[in-house]
Amino acid sequence: MIRARPDLRLLLVEDSRADAHIVRIMLEGVESAPDVVSQVPTLAEARRLLRENQFDCILLDLTLPDADRLEGLEQVRLLAPTVPVVVLTGHDDEQLALEALHEGAQDYLIKGQVDGNLLMRAIRYSVERQSADLELAYQSTHDTLTGLPNRMLFIDRLGLGLARMSRRSSMLAVMFLDIDGFKVINDSLGHDVGDELLQAVAHRLRDALRPGDTVARFGGDEFTILSEEISDASEAIRIADRLRDLLQPSFSLDGRDVFVTASIGIVLATDSEQRPEDLLRDADAAMYQAKERGKARYELFDEVMRVRVARRLETESGLHRAIERGEFALLYQPEIELNTGRVIGVEALVSWQHTSRGLVGPSEFIPIAEETGLIVPIGSWVLEQACRQGAAWRKRVGPTAPFMMSVNLSARQLLQPGLAEFVHETLEQTGLAPHDLVLEVTESVLIEDADHATTVLEELRAVGVQVSIDDFGTGYASLTYLRRLPVDILKVDQTFVRGIADGGDDAGIVETIVQLGERLGLKVIAEGVEEEAQASWLKRLGCRYAQGYYFSVPVTADELERKLLAPGDVSGAQSQYRLDI
Repeated sequence: MIRARPDLRLLLVEDSRADAHIVRIMLEGVESAPDVVSQVPTLAEARRLLRENQFDCILLDLTLPDADRLEGLEQVRLLAPTVPVVVLTGHDDEQLALEALHEGAQDYLIKGQVDGNLLMRAIRYSVERQSADLELAYQSTHDTLTGLPNRMLFIDRLGLGLARMSRRSSMLAVMFLDIDGFKVINDSLGHDVGDELLQAVAHRLRDALRPGDTVARFGGDEFTILSEEISDASEAIRIADRLRDLLQPSFSLDGRDVFVTASIGIVLATDSEQRPEDLLRDADAAMYQAKERGKARYELFDEVMRVRVARRLETESGLHRAIERGEFALLYQPEIELNTGRVIGVEALVSWQHTSRGLVGPSEFIPIAEETGLIVPIGSWVLEQACRQGAAWRKRVGPTAPFMMSVNLSARQLLQPGLAEFVHETLEQTGLAPHDLVLEVTESVLIEDADHATTVLEELRAVGVQVSIDDFGTGYASLTYLRRLPVDILKVDQTFVRGIADGGDDAGIVETIVQLGERLGLKVIAEGVEEEAQASWLKRLGCRYAQGYYFSVPVTADELERKLLAPGDVSGAQSQYRLDI
């Protein structure tokens, strides 16, 4: 049912007085007729009225003294794009009707073929349709939680801002703002409180900006700001300072005061030819630098960052080619039983032999692979190759010798559906026994989503593989949480091993982790052992297993076999450790 609107304001654009009179008479004879009908005979007068008044619908003839056929429709739609237009014309032309509808008319009526009820129904339907279209358009361009422009609308406005900048002598600034520690608030106080916080932050940001500036919710706890007509960097910095200052007072949420800070990245556009996506990328890079330098601050994108971003893009592009060209290789680092000197297993580490840069370490490309999703195909290749090599080594050492092949799982891989099934299929194809495979997941990844992690690890344990928590001690996992997780091994983070020989807090932490592992029936392996003193301290503290450069740097499978088959030919600590392969 069409809702009656007695306050409906109609603009009739009709040069024939007789036809205009007929329209008025028809409308006066129907229920809920327009409250105001303003009639003008020319397009010029219609444009004047549209600039000075608000109308709910336009009834338009296509034959006017100063506009013929679709010209009048085009001009009216350009001046008042949100006002619905109903064409009422003497042209009984199907092709013209289709063209008019294509140009944005809501309906096309022929004079002499409509009565008052049909005309009023067309007007009402047009108003309702236009209102629904505007609502859909708003929803598609605005964030439903905060009411702010969304990513799509922000990018569109940024593009328009760049176009305007070409006609001015000023610059524009793009800012990327991220709420520090939002995940902790969301997880500890609940998603409803997190949503309230985002709404409150959006309100303060909106109030902080100048007329004409745009703030958008880009996604999650990230907001973007567009400030046009910026004279220099100092003006952009003043805006960023104002944004930070406005976020400092506490937010009253669910009966408690919540304090937040924000990290802001700023980039200045000086060339109208710059692309919106490039500016957003640079502002995002500056924001991450602000986080790395302590959070609650801003960073201005500069040439140093530009070089870093360019290198990152080169790395990302190279990763795609590396997968296709098979440029990855596995290196292996032994895991040692300290009291006997035996190698009890190896950790597989992926390396990248870049065509022009040479050997690229995992610390440089793994984070990028993780962000882009390329870690999934890379990780699948690593698992298959490591399992194949592990199966070959198991045959050489025999069925009873201690041996583990450890492979790292990233956060992205842990989220992949069907991970346990894929691991099972890989073991079947390569011939490695499930209990010989150890899948390592960092502590921080596990505690980020404990419930999901527990489910996936239980599925992996059901396959028969072992599970290890890597970098243990850095993620603040509680004892209760640790007991829930289906794990077999704890790997002590190297930051604690590094200072262990001083006998201070690090030694105490390592000893506590070792004792914790014993009580829970878990094997404990210390990572990052680089000196004999560290190895000695680990034995003194009761740690039975270790790995690190003191024993061996990561090496190829062939080199590992050569070293361990001929210990007398190797100098230093490595000559003490032998795996019968």
